[in-house]
Amino acid sequence: MGSEHLGKLLSKGKRPGGEKVYVVFDNQLPAALKRLQFDKQLSMENVRTLITEADGYQPHLITPEQGYRRLIESTLITIKSPAEAVIDAVHSILKNLVRKSIKETTELKQYPSLKVEVMSAACESLDRMRIESKRATLQLVDMESNYLTVDFFRKLPQDVEKGRNPTHSIFDRYNEAYLRRVGAIVLSYVHMVVGTLRHSIPKSVVYCQVREAKRSLFNRFFTELGAKEVNLCFVYVK
Repeated sequence: MGSEHLGKLLSKGKRPGGEKVYVVFDNQLPAALKRLQFDKQLSMENVRTLITEADGYQPHLITPEQGYRRLIESTLITIKSPAEAVIDAVHSILKNLVRKSIKETTELKQYPSLKVEVMSAACESLDRMRIESKRATLQLVDMESNYLTVDFFRKLPQDVEKGRNPTHSIFDRYNEAYLRRVGAIVLSYVHMVVGTLRHSIPKSVVYCQVREAKRSLFNRFFTELGAKEVNLCFVYVK
């Protein structure tokens, strides 16, 4: 009964469900990503600090691999906040849709107690979907933050240039032009990853939350309610 109604509310173009979810993906997420201040994360002072800390007492001879890794990880980790906001926004939309679906289900109006149980079970299911969505979605961000391809390092300009002494003074090697170059390379990579996550985050949310709500939410809590009913009957018999 209610599952068909919920499916219609979630369908594309049907207000207020599908349209609101797409607004979150098409407006809220891109706007939140644009507000992230990557330039501050990649300020010259921060770049110098992370690269020198990664080098330790022995300056790098080729490329500051660990420095690049730390810069990229510390910058991309800021995407977690917009990702969580998207998950919570979709969760709120789904909860409102379920309330609307249950409220408009004629059969449930005759059974107030059952209506309360259905609402409670539905909310529990949606909460589980949010937890799973958060785990899967934030894992995407972690994967992008912690894994850099070999091609990324192959394309990096080498610090040891032709005719240049690789043991040059560390102070010269960490000059302003060098740090700006490192920051620009990292920023370019970060923008590329943000473009990827701009599409993969909604896919993860749809897979873990929207799809599950549309396809199996009511089946799941009907099963839970059935189990409760069996337990109650067993208690009454005893």
